[in-house]
Amino acid sequence: MSSTVVPTETPPPAAPRLLRALRHRNFRLYFVGQGLSLIGTWLTKMAMTWLVYQLAQEHGVLKAATTLGVVTFVSNVPMFLLAPFSGVFVDRFNRHRVIVFTQVMAMLQSAGLAVLTLGHWITIPQVIGLALFQGLIDSLDAPARQSFIIEMVDDPVDLANAIALQSSIFNGARLLGPAMGGLLLLLKFSPGWCFTIDAASYIAVIAGLLMMRLKPRPPRVHNTDVFADLVAGARYTFGFPPLRAILMLVAVVSFSASAMQPLLPILADGMAGGPRGAGNFGFLLTSIGVGALTGSIYLASRRTVVGLARVMCVAAMIIGGTMSCIVLTNNFYIALLLGAASGFGTVTHFASGNTMLQTITEDAMRGRVMSFFAMLVVGTAPFGALLAGWMSDRIGASLVVHIYASLALIATLLFLRKLTELRALVRPIYVKKGIIPEVAMALGMDAQDER
Repeated sequence: MSSTVVPTETPPPAAPRLLRALRHRNFRLYFVGQGLSLIGTWLTKMAMTWLVYQLAQEHGVLKAATTLGVVTFVSNVPMFLLAPFSGVFVDRFNRHRVIVFTQVMAMLQSAGLAVLTLGHWITIPQVIGLALFQGLIDSLDAPARQSFIIEMVDDPVDLANAIALQSSIFNGARLLGPAMGGLLLLLKFSPGWCFTIDAASYIAVIAGLLMMRLKPRPPRVHNTDVFADLVAGARYTFGFPPLRAILMLVAVVSFSASAMQPLLPILADGMAGGPRGAGNFGFLLTSIGVGALTGSIYLASRRTVVGLARVMCVAAMIIGGTMSCIVLTNNFYIALLLGAASGFGTVTHFASGNTMLQTITEDAMRGRVMSFFAMLVVGTAPFGALLAGWMSDRIGASLVVHIYASLALIATLLFLRKLTELRALVRPIYVKKGIIPEVAMALGMDAQDER
């Protein structure tokens, strides 16, 4: 005998459902401030990459691909080394104050980069030093921001939407920032003006953070020994197969996708069509941002987290496939389409993994789990980029990208083999927590159907 579930109210229209996390005042402040600040961040990412590429060509300091790989390495390796300890710190202290501190430090870093560039004193060692400093800031900021979302959103039902919206502002900025940077560089503005805009943009996010009204959080219970807390977090994270499997997949995909970081300006510079040079690079980054923003909107429009594991796998295959295709074409306009597909796959893959981790993780362990997520997503990228840059100067960029893309596809197939087993372990957690009621109901009905 089958039963029909009758909805008690009319489902909300698509737009309100898409933006439902914005009904929380603190998250609205974060959304607006962070959105403005991230445009500046992407301006800096684009301008710094092009600046290093130019400096390497002008002064012959290592080969260009290797130099770009080194800068990417030093900016991200602190995340790999320090994020687990940062996660312990975040679980012990006030996450809001930690984020305010990191944003102020990031503003000072961008201001220093702007002064050195506009004063014509900038050198590759100085860029490397400032990139390392930003990496140290990010290693503390990333786990704090990821675990702070739940404090800005009072209703757990809106958590998945808040994560997707956070991803959307990141990728909306990823669209606008490089386009603005490419236009400024085409108009012969110094990269230093991009860094100046970035420094000023931090005022918005700092102001938003200071305007928040947060509920007092209960005191967190933790060991006096930092290493004991770290070990407990590692055991929790890697001892539970679903958490471990998600983290391993995103780590391999991040490592694989990192090949494009040092190679993209080189590939873009040699493509036929388009504005050439910095313009090609800027608009190619913008196309990636268009796809990424589309992926964020798609995730924000989803009503539940059901099915995100398969979405994550399909997205990983898109990443690997577009990587291989983009090095096979020399046409700028075809590359724009491939870049958009790559951006869609990238944000869909990593945001899906983030959402699943946040959903099944206990709050007391959230900072540590998200620190491992940051370590494996951001922290593996520098090793992949450094190796990709070094290999490309020896065996060619195309072959390197094909090798990296194959790694992502193999890891995805291995994850899919375990998917049924992982779902069985996650199912009772959704039902027990009731974080998303629709999920618990759907899973319960699925269980009945299987019997």
